[in-house]
Amino acid sequence: MKQNYLLFCVMMFLFCEWGQSQVIGLTLHTPQSHNGYTLFCPSGSRTTYLIDNCGKLVRTWESDYLPGQSVYLLENGNLLRTCRIGSNFNAGGSGGRLELHSWDGELLWSYNYSSDTFHHHHDVEPLPNGNILLIAWDLKTAEEVEPLGRWNANADLWAERVIEIEPVGTDEINVVWEWYLWDHLIQDADINKVNYGVVEDHPELVDINAGNSENGGGPGGGSDWIHLNSISYEPIHDRIILSSRNLSEIWVIDHSTSTQEAAGHTGGNSGRGGDLLFRWGNPRFYDRGTLEDQILFGQHDAKFIEQGLEDEGKIMLFNNGQGRPDGNYSSVEIIDPPYDINDEFVIIGEQAFGPIDSDWIFTNDPLDAFYSSRISGAQRLPNGNTLICEGIKGRFFEIDYFGNLVWEYVSPIINGNPAEQGTIITNNAVFRATKYSEDYPAFEGKTLIAGDPIELNPNMYDCDVVSSIWNPIQEDIQVQTLFSESLQLNKSSLDSYTIEIFNPRGQCLWKGLFDESQKLVTTSDWPKGFYIVKINGLDRKNFISIKTIKP
Repeated sequence: MKQNYLLFCVMMFLFCEWGQSQVIGLTLHTPQSHNGYTLFCPSGSRTTYLIDNCGKLVRTWESDYLPGQSVYLLENGNLLRTCRIGSNFNAGGSGGRLELHSWDGELLWSYNYSSDTFHHHHDVEPLPNGNILLIAWDLKTAEEVEPLGRWNANADLWAERVIEIEPVGTDEINVVWEWYLWDHLIQDADINKVNYGVVEDHPELVDINAGNSENGGGPGGGSDWIHLNSISYEPIHDRIILSSRNLSEIWVIDHSTSTQEAAGHTGGNSGRGGDLLFRWGNPRFYDRGTLEDQILFGQHDAKFIEQGLEDEGKIMLFNNGQGRPDGNYSSVEIIDPPYDINDEFVIIGEQAFGPIDSDWIFTNDPLDAFYSSRISGAQRLPNGNTLICEGIKGRFFEIDYFGNLVWEYVSPIINGNPAEQGTIITNNAVFRATKYSEDYPAFEGKTLIAGDPIELNPNMYDCDVVSSIWNPIQEDIQVQTLFSESLQLNKSSLDSYTIEIFNPRGQCLWKGLFDESQKLVTTSDWPKGFYIVKINGLDRKNFISIKTIKP
């Protein structure tokens, strides 16, 4: 799926009054974008920004600390922000501090999750119950490492832990749940060690020598072996998904366990304790693949797509792409893991975890024009679009389901300060950007007044916000299964719609007007497989995307 540069050029022509000097801030806005408010905290800034779809500033929050790295706007209007503090864990993504700010900017709660033996980093995840999941480095000394069969076990090693905390008062916590990677290791290097086993036979365990080399194989002086960089929660099955940059793998674990069960191999909804339920991206690290089977390359921001969104329940991630055999380029990918009838992950025999290929993928043309070697993320939006943060470039852009560019913004913040419009900037990295819909609960009862753009000396431009609160049409239209000769669409209302039908590669096979109660589309020469029917109201305020299969 490639970015549609023809659309980009047309839209830039329509907005030509912005001038050729519009290189930061809002650079593209179309009616096809999802209206909302985008939250981001530049890597070198103590300020968190909320902008509207026209790139204008709506609200800021101030902290005494640089980000460390993620930030979230909670449904109650509070801001959850991670911060970077000093520690003896010196590696990228270091955090250590969590803060809660009110909508008006008051610091409500803060806590430093850091010591000589552990330190929060990269990401947190707010839970529906008000608690917070966090990831932290977990120091293991050389004396602790050696008995578990690590090669070259002559130095400290940073393992990983996942902790659920309950904020208490203004500066305290209760730890309510814990998971430690150290409880789920295996190795086949030394038969005399307690965790010796056949790695290939235990994909639910992590090989302590995965990614190891003579120099240690990781940042932090070789100690940062796993380097988790994101955590996300899936509430329906009570699962957690983690992203390991250094192993180029994503992992899923069971959160329904008790802390005691999470330290073992039984218990919880899955009956497998704290072992890995699913892993994907680099099967050679559990001896079920080779270098040629590696799919992920230093990925970030792995998450299950929320219910009610396009591709709900599948996994979306930003595949950074550093070290790909065919060159460095990034992609945003969606995978659909295999499940059994009980919604448990399936692995077949001695094979690696599936799927073999991604369900949906976005790249650029040319490929290397879209590339961020680190940080970055992606978010599926309610209208089927995807917001992408190309982190190194501080660029946020929105594409529709078929890769067409519909909105773009470039962070104007350099080293904590706004740049002047027209400046070609670097060092404006952003860990991640999140767009919140205009009806997000945090905005209820709030007066959201857009001010000026963030950049200095901004160009004057016209920009109209188009509401994304569309009228539902799902109950009005029915699509019958593709037969060998035709596809039948029925609707009960008198409204007229446009229809576009795409194959999985994003090619439009048919388009037309849907202005009668029934529409037949000839499909006799189409191959078997699944297709996407995209239906729009003539006013562009109604939209559905329906998948159907030709058997």
